Amino acid sequence: MQDNQTQNENQTPNTRLAEYIWIDGTTPTPQLRSKSKVISTNEDPPIWGFDGSSTKQAEGANSDCILQPVLFTPDPFRGYDNILVLCEVYTTDEEPHISNTRKECREIAEKHAEHDTWFGIEQEYTFLNKENNPLGWPMNSNGQEPNPQGDYYCGAGNGKAFGRQIAEQHLAACLMAGLRISGINAEVCPGQWEYQIGPSDPVSVADQIWISRYIMERITEGHDVTVSWSGKPVKGDWNGAGCHTNFSTNQMRESYAACIDAAEALSEKHELHIQNYGHGIEERLTGEHETCSYKEFKYGLSDRTASVRIPWQVKKINKGYIEDRRPNANCDPYVVTKLITDTVCSKY
Repeated sequence: MQDNQTQNENQTPNTRLAEYIWIDGTTPTPQLRSKSKVISTNEDPPIWGFDGSSTKQAEGANSDCILQPVLFTPDPFRGYDNILVLCEVYTTDEEPHISNTRKECREIAEKHAEHDTWFGIEQEYTFLNKENNPLGWPMNSNGQEPNPQGDYYCGAGNGKAFGRQIAEQHLAACLMAGLRISGINAEVCPGQWEYQIGPSDPVSVADQIWISRYIMERITEGHDVTVSWSGKPVKGDWNGAGCHTNFSTNQMRESYAACIDAAEALSEKHELHIQNYGHGIEERLTGEHETCSYKEFKYGLSDRTASVRIPWQVKKINKGYIEDRRPNANCDPYVVTKLITDTVCSKY
């Protein structure tokens, strides 16, 4: 992160910087874009425009797109009164852009508001070195790989934990931004980490996942790494990266039977969810490496080889939540929370 004191000294009084962030039209995996606007300290971020032809969201002959601010947080990079501004994208006809998945998520959340759905999302990711291999791979490896999986998950020490300083910096920045980040840990594959966001409602938790991803992308600019959100960043006998999604309704928080009903409801829409849970999901959900094959659906108590896991403590206290283990690390969280909410709540 930058020296906030220097930034503050150079900043014009009564102004602040708003970093507008939006999701572009790249397919099959959208990317994050941003640009800066100087606004008054007592001014909320206004509507702004951008060149959609440069973000795969418009043609050059009709290139204007609109940024509609929906959420702003403290800027952990610039400090002071500066802010990060998450936006929805609209056309100049004031219609949601086709890439704007947040709108449908909002509508589904409102439709099922009586069920008070909570989400906690576990975002995995992988740091890659200059050779596009995960951190921990030997440089100039010529096919050589590190020691097999087993020592890296929640590991500590040289040769076991790769990229901890970057993961810790990301945690600190997310806290400074006011995100509901609840923890981090090293994951099974070398150079792979996870952080958790939530609990929150379907829209808010997805908002914060996108902002947290943006913060990570910015942090890696200052290190000799890139961050991969791929579900299977390295082939072979290595775990992929998921975005495990824990959720509950008010009924589930009162009844174990409602948790079973939710898992059964998800089984009825398995193919629809798989089609919308992230690009390349078939490479990760093979039935190996703590996954259930994308070709089948099963749920089970304390079962990390299941599509949906019911935590042991939920059975013990006879109420709680369940974990959908299918979403890829590169999923669109607005789509995931929308689908889970609609699939489960429509059954009540």
